[in-house]
Amino acid sequence: MNKRKPYSPRRRVPTLGARSEPSGSNTTWLLIIGPVFVIGLLVFFARSYVAGANPVGVTVMPPAASATFTPRVPLHTPDPTSTRRPRPSPSPTALTTQVPTQLYTTQSGDTLPALAAHFGVNPNDIKGLNGFRTSATTLASGQLVVIPQTLGEVGPGYKIIPDSELILTGGGTGFNPEAFAQEMGGYLAHYKGFGDNVTRPGGDLIHIVAQNYSLNPRLLMALLEYQSGWVTHPSPAPELITDSLRLPHVYKHEFYGQLTLAAYELHTGYYGWRAGTLTELTFPNGETLRLDPTLNAGTVAVQYFFSRMMNRTEWEYAVSESGLAATYYQFFGDPFARAVDPLLPPDLTQPKLELPFMPGRTWYFSGGPHGAWERGGVLASLDFAPRASEGGCAESFEWATAMAPGLIVRSESGSVLLDLDGDGREATGWVILYLHIADMNRIPAGQFVETGDRIGHPSCEGGVATGTHIHVARKYNGEWIPADGLIPFNLSGWVARNGEREYLGTLTRGDLTVEACSCTSAQTAIAIGE
Repeated sequence: MNKRKPYSPRRRVPTLGARSEPSGSNTTWLLIIGPVFVIGLLVFFARSYVAGANPVGVTVMPPAASATFTPRVPLHTPDPTSTRRPRPSPSPTALTTQVPTQLYTTQSGDTLPALAAHFGVNPNDIKGLNGFRTSATTLASGQLVVIPQTLGEVGPGYKIIPDSELILTGGGTGFNPEAFAQEMGGYLAHYKGFGDNVTRPGGDLIHIVAQNYSLNPRLLMALLEYQSGWVTHPSPAPELITDSLRLPHVYKHEFYGQLTLAAYELHTGYYGWRAGTLTELTFPNGETLRLDPTLNAGTVAVQYFFSRMMNRTEWEYAVSESGLAATYYQFFGDPFARAVDPLLPPDLTQPKLELPFMPGRTWYFSGGPHGAWERGGVLASLDFAPRASEGGCAESFEWATAMAPGLIVRSESGSVLLDLDGDGREATGWVILYLHIADMNRIPAGQFVETGDRIGHPSCEGGVATGTHIHVARKYNGEWIPADGLIPFNLSGWVARNGEREYLGTLTRGDLTVEACSCTSAQTAIAIGE
């Protein structure tokens, strides 16, 4: 603040317009000096503006850069909605000068674009010691590659779990969460809650969420114990009876809601790392941390989960050897001893699939790539709606059909799972999920089908739906396969592509392109044989 003269009540303020008459000598000097002074000022100002010079007495500052707003995790996280897809950061241009390099051993599911995003380099700067197979969809695990070192500080590189302990693969299907809860004798053993339209024991709720989202129930059990002690403690702290996984939300405080929130966060971390769209964490206070580029997707998913509600100090302990890893080992032993590798073989391709409805019938492409089970997470599913005379959840007598030959391994609660390798296990090989299949005339589990056989009628049953349709998605060895990626969803030659937001997108075959829209307009119509 500028210094000011102290206030004096006697200080006189000149009256507007009043002035004292100068003496004669002063007037003479003013008449001589005044014109010279004015001319000098005019010259001085004129020079100041020549060639864009700054005005005299004015300091021109460069425009202030827009403040970067780092969103914080809200106190109550809303349900995931249709938002713009996160995109990988643009790849840096190829390096033209030598920089230090490092050796990296590839892991199952790695791709060159994702590795480049993880390490902050251009894909062309990654060199395989023995080259790369151009026909491979993913890199073979165990390959040594040379990558430039360009990153500064990164997070911890301790690996908590293998990918197969996050995904519901063959090793996770034999685990019975309810039996384990009873054995531990904690609060979970006596808990009953509402989930999937039925009141169930707590362990069964874990089983349902693990099954629906294709997550390993062992991981959900260990997270629950680490966050609230529900598994071993008969009487957890009162504040942990609700929000048992410590995930803030407006209304999902009950156990089933917390489990579905956890599934969403784990999916976001796992598949974001797979795609290269997630490379750093943002903590609730806005602090960011670059992820260690050598991590596996399963560990990134756990690190991402804890970053949603913990500060940096608490988070570092949770992702260390003494954190969740210790709880996991105490419950289930060494998770890496059960690792399934590779989950995704490098030569993986989609088997031939047909559109999921009968020839000669017109359906509508009502939903582009979106969440595998519900909104958010991996964009693995597509929606198709039948022709209808009324909107909403109207009853339909159209038939959803088998996209390929296989065995029906599950048929319940609006969902049907078709196992294409016929081994009777939905956690191995190629499996197709149909969701929103009506209970009426739905095909039973245990039945073999051929391409085009009837599966059931579209409806709003199962999951969340506002109109009659079917939702289809693919997974391999329990891992959801994105609808748009190295192995795009291909139905009767119609290939899926992502849109700007979840549920938008296109199907293209040759020169024909159909855009997804829930409006069921003629522009979204599609039929087998077109």
